[in-house]
Formats: sequence, C-alpha cells, structure tokens
Amino acid sequence: MKNSNVLKILSIFGTRPEAIKMAPVVKKLEDSQGIQSIVCVTAQHREMLDQVLNLFNISPDYDLNIMKSGQTLNEITCRALKGLQEVIKETKPHMVLVHGDTTTTFVGALAAFYEKVNVGHVEAGLRSGNIYSPYPEEMNRSLTGKLANLHFAPTKGNESNLLKEGIDEDKIIITGNTVIDALFKVIDNDYRFEIDILNKIDYVNNKVILLTSHRRENLGKPMENIFSAVKEIVIKNEDVEVIFPIHLNPKVREIAFKILGNTDRVHIIDPLEYEPFANLMNKVHIILTDSGGIQEEAPALGKPVLVLRIETERPEAAWAGTVKIAGIEKENIFRLTDELINNKEEYDRMANAVNPYGDGKASERIIKAIREYFNNI
Repeated sequence: MKNSNVLKILSIFGTRPEAIKMAPVVKKLEDSQGIQSIVCVTAQHREMLDQVLNLFNISPDYDLNIMKSGQTLNEITCRALKGLQEVIKETKPHMVLVHGDTTTTFVGALAAFYEKVNVGHVEAGLRSGNIYSPYPEEMNRSLTGKLANLHFAPTKGNESNLLKEGIDEDKIIITGNTVIDALFKVIDNDYRFEIDILNKIDYVNNKVILLTSHRRENLGKPMENIFSAVKEIVIKNEDVEVIFPIHLNPKVREIAFKILGNTDRVHIIDPLEYEPFANLMNKVHIILTDSGGIQEEAPALGKPVLVLRIETERPEAAWAGTVKIAGIEKENIFRLTDELINNKEEYDRMANAVNPYGDGKASERIIKAIREYFNNI
C-alpha cells in the first residue's frame, strides 16, 4: 500500500445525524491530496438527509434512496445491504467509513466485510450497556465495532469501552467528536430564523427551554411524563418559554398536542433543519432532550442539558457536569428543570463546565490516522 498513489475512501451514511457528523470528514477528504473521496448515501431518511447535504454542499456519488413509508428495520437492512454491496464492488475502495450507530452504519460495515474491505468507524466506542436502549442503536454500534479495522473514538471513555471488548489499542484513535467540527461551521450569533416566532422570543430576559423528544423507548407513559413535567414548569415559572420542534412521528405528535397543545408560552413548531436548530441551541437557556447528539453539541455552546432517558451512552458529559440524567419520571424532570431555572449557581456550574467532546479538529485527526494506517501496510 505504501506505493499506491491514491487512497480511495468510501463514506457511507443515511440519516441526518450521520450526515451532520460525517460532513466535516467528507469535506476534509475532498481537500486532501492523494485521497479520492467517494460518497454513498442510503437515504434511510430522505428529506432530513437532503437538508444537510445541501447545507454542506455535498453531492453523493451514489444515492440508494431506500426510504419507504412505514419501513421496518428488517426492510432497511435488506435494501441497504444489497445496494451497498454493489457500490463497494464497483468502487473497490481501500476503506469504507461509517458513522455511529444507525442501521446504515452496521450494514455498511457488514457489506465492506463481505468484500474484505477495511472499515473505519467514526464515533466508535459509545456504549449504554443495554442492548435495547437505545434500540436498535446500541447493538448496531457494538456489531460495527466487531467489524471495524480503525476505531475513531471521540473520548477516553469510548476508548476504554473498546479496550474492554478486546479491541487492539493500536487500532483506536481518540479524535474528539466530529459534530463539534460541524457545529462551529454553522453558528452565527446574529442568526435570523425563517420562522418568525423564533425571532420574536426574548432569549435575554426569559428562560427559554428547547425541548426535543422522539425516541422509540419513550413512546407512551415516559413521553406523557416528560410533557406533563414541562407543562408544570411553564405554569409555575412565568418567565419560561418552551420551543418544541416536534418530530414527524404521528405517535409523538398525538401525545405532545394532547398535553402541550393549548399551553401558553409553549411553541410547538415543525422540525428544523440543522443550521437553524444549531443556532437555536445557541440562543436558548437550557435544553431538555432524549437525543444523543445534542448531549455533545450543547455543552460546546455552554448550554446545560437534561437528558430525558434512564441511561446514556455518552457518560463523559455527565462526568464533566455538562449534562444531568433526568430520567423519565415526571417529578424528577420537574425538579431538575426547576432547579436550573431558579438556582443561578447550579446553572452556572453546568454552563461553564468543560465540554469533553473536543476542539473542532476531529476530522483532521481522522484523515491523519487513515494515512498512517495505509502507510504501515
């Protein structure tokens, strides 16, 4: 491999979160001498993926467009595996890069393995310890870890998880998280939103809460608890406003509108594209979320996060003090949120904690590690 002139790197992703976190890697690959960057998207999520591709000016070389209404995990897996295997056979890359924990991630690694192609796993080593939470992400990332040749771990804690699973230390590179690279590219302190209500909110004098909740495991009673706690917070605190970009899942929308639909100072809006969402995070006071990525992004902006789950695969944020696990019980969510609103000392402690997810240079470290890997073969 030392004498090869050009490294062919195939980046595979299929959802909006993957695209956001892979975008800075793809752009760095495009700018790197001696590397041919190839991009394949499965479009496991179509519309939300396209928003990010347009934002970062990425034109996929291959688009499998597998999304279908009401698709099951089994269907996504089968369609993605067939399409990706054909792309890998045609392009013959030296390495396939996959990201994180989606079905596209696992299937991309599996398709590469079947063709005996090296796999690089971006955002490797995250573990919750519960194979059904988050589902199916926890198993996807564990299985991808078994197939990967290089593991790009955001943190020391992620590295430790991989070492415990028997991964060779020489195959693990601590990089920071690429989401911080992406975030820093889109934040603008003078940003103006297309949705007028977001421009009219008083972010300086009011305590504005950004709420996101969509995880499968929270559907039903947990989500009812979350929304009920938020409603009580608004009723108790007259200076609180809530912005809730609501997920497209009809089950989420049914619960949300039933509990929060007629509540003053709660603004339920359609999902936001990445750039406005990132800038909204930058403006609000605190964030309540069951999302994984927000736990990494918000601390980089100095925003305390309450995690609406019973565990997290991102414990570094909790150790650092940038997030707290609020769980899914109404009383605990209410108590922790109310404390952040009314206890300035506790708020400042979380807001000023050091973000454990890096300095915005993860992509550079990934490209450097890929070059070194092939120089040593």
